[in-house]
Amino acid sequence: MRTSVEPLDGNKVKVSVEVDEDEFGRAIDAAFRRIAQHVRIPGFRPGKAPRQLLESRVGAGAAREEALRDALPDYFEQAVKEHDLDPVAPPEIDLTAGREEGPVQFDAVVEVMPTLSLDGYESLKVVLPIEAVTEQDVEGQLTRLREQFGELRTVSRPARDGDNVLVDRKVYRHDTTLVAASDELFEVGTATAGPELDEHLRGAKAGDILKFNAVPVDEAGTGGPEAADATFQVLVKEVREKILPAADDEWASEASEFETIVELRQNVRDQMESVRKLQAALTVRDKLLAALGELVTEDVPGALVMGEMERRVRLLSHQLSHRGIELTQYLEVRGLTQDGLLDELRVEAAEAVKVDLALGEVAKREGIEVSDAEVDEEVARMASQTNRAPAVVRRKLESEESMPAVRSGLRKTKAVEWLLAHCQLVDEEGHVIAREGFLGSTEPEEVLDSVSGGPSEAPGAPE
Repeated sequence: MRTSVEPLDGNKVKVSVEVDEDEFGRAIDAAFRRIAQHVRIPGFRPGKAPRQLLESRVGAGAAREEALRDALPDYFEQAVKEHDLDPVAPPEIDLTAGREEGPVQFDAVVEVMPTLSLDGYESLKVVLPIEAVTEQDVEGQLTRLREQFGELRTVSRPARDGDNVLVDRKVYRHDTTLVAASDELFEVGTATAGPELDEHLRGAKAGDILKFNAVPVDEAGTGGPEAADATFQVLVKEVREKILPAADDEWASEASEFETIVELRQNVRDQMESVRKLQAALTVRDKLLAALGELVTEDVPGALVMGEMERRVRLLSHQLSHRGIELTQYLEVRGLTQDGLLDELRVEAAEAVKVDLALGEVAKREGIEVSDAEVDEEVARMASQTNRAPAVVRRKLESEESMPAVRSGLRKTKAVEWLLAHCQLVDEEGHVIAREGFLGSTEPEEVLDSVSGGPSEAPGAPE
């Protein structure tokens, strides 16, 4: 068998294959043996009839046609291995010679994985916007802490936001009473019983009787725009102002483990800075992968984009169905047409394929491999998540030919970990962020797990 490969436009190549007549004759012999198992000839057991007799009964052309149908994909696979090709879609095979007799020749046009340049992946920069903690932020947090120790004091002035108002409330619709409650306490400005009640309580004084129509809060959440109004009758009994303790050393020692307000204020600042750094740390992976995808300048295979797009369509359909939402409702809320949604998913799929290919390339260049033990651990993790035995999960994955996807997902996860360990973290002004001060004891794989939940699930993994 002789083979050659010719590059075509995009990521396609043309694989040309020529098979000698003698070599193809072995494929015809195999075809006759298969035919013999199904053709009944008097005096012979299945598979034992002589070839000459079979030829006279079914014709030589039938065996040659079956041999072509069965052997051409095998010849193509041999050519793919010989030239180290990585197809991403089934080939389009064109038989150019040998349909009736003689040597067999065919061309196979197939889309293959692109060769990525991926310049600069070893030193990616990840820009992390970390908002500085201001004095106003610290004072706001201290105020919220002081409010937990606040005391309510009755006042004679009109109610304003932040005050607590003691009321008797009746809500009715025609002759039906919906709510009848005494001594309810509402904080003005929180809208816990609806914005209409807040609006009428604001400026009210003890002794006022408020009467207005509004949709009750519990009905507004389920009744939609057609929910009916009800009549609210509210007696304001007291207006109570929240008195906060002074932000001094005495309060600090009572409210915390710190002896002075200076120490407590510094602790509040430190905690707020830690939280903001953690929030930024949880964006590292997404920003890293986005930066990696930008390094891919080559066209990505259309077959992979289409496959990823179809996967996203199925996932969206499953999510909508699970929530009882029609596609038309979803499109209306999003302000999209069906074509607009498909265009959006196509762009997302193309970006996802870029990142996926880039991670595979990083793993290849850095010699990242996955051991059998790591695969076993991943299968055990999947089993634990689905409350199944690892052996059951493995058999399912193997039956669906998904084990290679499990190994590939782990390999790409390790590629992400490698990138996290080698990237540079900078703020919006380009200043380098010290990794030890920023991530603390968090290792790259912990950041990865906290954001993504670990490696992508393999196709067909148990749900």
